[in-house]
Parts: sequence; C-alpha cells; structure tokens
Amino acid sequence: MRILVIDGQGGRLGRKLLESALKTCPEAEITAVGTNSTATGNMMNSNCADHLATGENAVIVACRSAQVIIGPFGIATADALMGEISPAMANAVASSAAYRILIPMNLCNTYVAGVAAGSAAILEDAMQHLRQITDGRTDR
Repeated sequence: MRILVIDGQGGRLGRKLLESALKTCPEAEITAVGTNSTATGNMMNSNCADHLATGENAVIVACRSAQVIIGPFGIATADALMGEISPAMANAVASSAAYRILIPMNLCNTYVAGVAAGSAAILEDAMQHLRQITDGRTDR
C-alpha cells in the first residue's frame, strides 16, 4: 500500500496523520509532501515517512503513484490553505486514481457542515477508515 500524506502551513496535521498512519498500517510505504519547507520539516521530524518532498511538482508527481491520499480537505481545493494549494495541486489530488481520505477543517472562510467532533475524533475516524480500506472491507 502506497500512502501519500499532504499538508501545508506548519505541517502539524500532516505530522499527526503520519504518526497515525504508521501505527495503523506499519507495512505501508508512506510518502509525505509539504506544500512548503516548514510543513515538510515538521512531518520529517515524525520519522514516520519513507519519502519526503516539498512543493507543487512534488504533490503532482506523488499523486500519480499513490494508492491512498490523506490530508486536510483543502488539498483538493484550489487556493486553499491560505493560498498554498495551487489549482494544479488541487487538480492532481482530485483527479488521482488514489482513494482520498480528507480531513474536514473549518478554516479560511470555509465551513464544513457536520464537523462538530474534535480533531482527535476526526483523526480516529480517518484511521479506522484507512484500516478498512487496507483490509479490503469497504467499497471504493
């Protein structure tokens, strides 16, 4: 299983996702891509990724071979994350053949209805879903 974690800004969510994904799927090949060097550096400090990269082209290239893409909802939305997600990056995520697990965030003038649970509950739900798809127990 090839898992791609994408995050921007400070990379805090990406780091938590990497740590959780490694615990959930220790056999997976995990790639982390930050939209900026700070995000990549924070994810690198988790010591959970097999591969690390930064920037627009890295997102585009990594989306081609990923089987699962995990990150904040904004990675599939042009100009999200305070403008860090370019239209090309959003298109690469949205058009990838990979299965996407997107974490809802109520940030940057966007309200995601139904997101009443805290981030810990949302992360646990995302990892439970990752377990299900890696075990082949859900429809794609």
